[in-house]
Amino acid sequence: MYYSRVAANPALVDMAPPAFLRLAGNPVRWRLLTELARSDLRVGELTALVGQPQNAVSYHLGRLRAAGLVSMRRSSADHRDSYYHLELTRCGDLLKATGAALHPGLATSPATIGRHRRATRVRVLFLCTGNSTRSQIAEALLAYAAGDRVEAASAGSHPKDPHPNAVRVMREYGIDITGRRSKHLDEYTGRRLDYVITLCDKVREVCPEFPGDPEPIHWSIPDPAADGTGRASYRAFRRVAADLHTRIEFLTRRITTRTTKG
Repeated sequence: MYYSRVAANPALVDMAPPAFLRLAGNPVRWRLLTELARSDLRVGELTALVGQPQNAVSYHLGRLRAAGLVSMRRSSADHRDSYYHLELTRCGDLLKATGAALHPGLATSPATIGRHRRATRVRVLFLCTGNSTRSQIAEALLAYAAGDRVEAASAGSHPKDPHPNAVRVMREYGIDITGRRSKHLDEYTGRRLDYVITLCDKVREVCPEFPGDPEPIHWSIPDPAADGTGRASYRAFRRVAADLHTRIEFLTRRITTRTTKG
C-alpha cells in the first residue's frame, strides 16, 4: 500500500535532497568546511591540507562562497593573499533546515552550553598587533560568555593604549573594560596555554611558539581603527564586535566540551 502511494505521487519520487547536502556532501568541499571550522586559512594552506590541486580547491571554494557558506577577505599582511572564513551561523541554519526536511523533530536548536565546572580552566590567549581593540574585545566577550570555565587573556606585538571606541562598543554588550591595560605578547611566551587565537594577519606571521602545544587558530579580522574617526569608524567597531561575538559564541560551545590539556 505504501509503495503504491509513493508511485502515485511524482513529487515524492522526484524529491531531491536539500541543497546543503548536495553541496557539502562533496568530499573535497566537506573537508574544506571542516578545516575552516577550526581556523581562517589561505588557499595555499587549504590546498596542502586537502591534498588537491589549487585550481580544484579554488573551484570548490567558489561554490561554497556562492552559497554563502564561506566568505573571503584580503590579508592585511599581504594584499596579494586572502583568508577564507566559514560562516558558522549560516551553516547552522542550513543544517537545522536540512534536519527539518528529513523529519520535523530534527529542527532543533543547538544544545545549550553545559554549566558543569572543570578542575582546570581552559586557557585562551588572543593576539593582535596593538592589543587595543580586537584582542581586548575578544578577551572581554569570552570571559563574559564562559565565566570561570576559561582563563581569557590578550596581548599584542606592538601594544598601545586601548581604543576609546573599544571601551564604548563593549558597553553595548553590558561589559565594562575601562582601565584595561595593553600587554606585549612576550608576557605570555613562557605560559602554558590551550588556545592561541590570532586576530590580525600581521601578528600571525610573527606569532611565537608557546609551551604546552596550544592549538593555533586564526581569525582574519580587519582593524576597525583603520577607518579613521567619526561615525563611519564607530560602525566598523560595531561590525568587528558583532563578528567576534558570533565567533566567541561558537568557540565557547567548542571549548566547554574539550578535555583540557595539562
